[in-house]
Amino acid sequence: MGLSVGIVGLPNVGKSTTFNALTSARNAEAANYPFCTINAHSALVPVADARLGALAAIAKPKEIIPALVSFTDIAGLVAGASKGEGLGNQFLANIRECAAILHLVRCFDDANVIHVDGAVDPARDIAVIDTELVLADLQSLEKRIERLDKQARTDKKLVPQLELAKRLLAHLDTGAPASAFKDAASAEYESLNQEMRFVSGKPVIYGANVDEAALAEDNAYVTALREYIACRNPQHGGCVVEAATRNAGDAGTRPVVKICAKIEEELIDMSAAERVEFLESLGARESGLDQIVHAGYAALGLMSYFTAGPKEVRAWTIERGTKAPRAAAVIHNDFERGFIRAEVISYNDYIARGGEAGARAAGVLRTEGKEYVVQDGDVMHFLFNV
Repeated sequence: MGLSVGIVGLPNVGKSTTFNALTSARNAEAANYPFCTINAHSALVPVADARLGALAAIAKPKEIIPALVSFTDIAGLVAGASKGEGLGNQFLANIRECAAILHLVRCFDDANVIHVDGAVDPARDIAVIDTELVLADLQSLEKRIERLDKQARTDKKLVPQLELAKRLLAHLDTGAPASAFKDAASAEYESLNQEMRFVSGKPVIYGANVDEAALAEDNAYVTALREYIACRNPQHGGCVVEAATRNAGDAGTRPVVKICAKIEEELIDMSAAERVEFLESLGARESGLDQIVHAGYAALGLMSYFTAGPKEVRAWTIERGTKAPRAAAVIHNDFERGFIRAEVISYNDYIARGGEAGARAAGVLRTEGKEYVVQDGDVMHFLFNV
């Protein structure tokens, strides 16, 4: 389990530049993790987490293994893509495989970079992409309804799903995304979505690609983008709030993250300390990648727990609310099947007590059973039957 992000947007908004900068920048600092290119436009990127370094300073492992994010640079979309314009439906398979979407929007002027529609207009650009995602879902759902209609005549168990599919079709036909469908939390929708993987139902992070000046203070384009999203979301799934203040699992909220692709490229060859100083000089607290990861984790309700020992210190990604046996399965399925109990130390206790031995001596190492809900930052050791 992990975070997979598909980068979408119109042509020439900076998607490939952003993808190259984000993935190269993180690779440059991950000396003990080999950069992994999945294909020409996808890459696995280590997630920066300061807690790993703090744990490693105590456990002194041979290896530090961070959580990973998969980024996919999806071909630029244009109006009519759902009907075959541009690269047509070639983009759909890539988006369906991603857990979240980074919708990159151009928010800068540059006479040397041609805009596909002649001028920068964040609201119009967003509407074009959103419309294509909804239309793509409409087309695939219409075909699924045809099959369901025939199957439900002989299998009455499929009738509830067929009825839901028809309600969803009517909803999409209004131009609203699947993420705003009122029955999106139902078992029938979940079953249908597992098969269909609705592209308009995925969490969206809007990436405002700005110039250097707009990193510290929003320019007119970023302001327009924020206003447009805030205006649309009451009808299409909720109101925008900043990523840093969002509660994990808040359905429908769509954070806006400012990214300067050119600055991200400059960060590639800097040390961690140099990056912090450089970003602060520009009025930014985090790199674009870190903002995207935080927003993505929040949107999908993800968190990390850790294992720590002389062999390795490692971050494991799970959903919030996951119980101990299921969390153990992220390491290996046998851990869940043979789960006996888990030894748990909170991150703060582990650091304060100088590691496992100190935590055990202080009585803050806990033994938890199958019903324990893992907390963000827990340092865990699982006991299981083979």
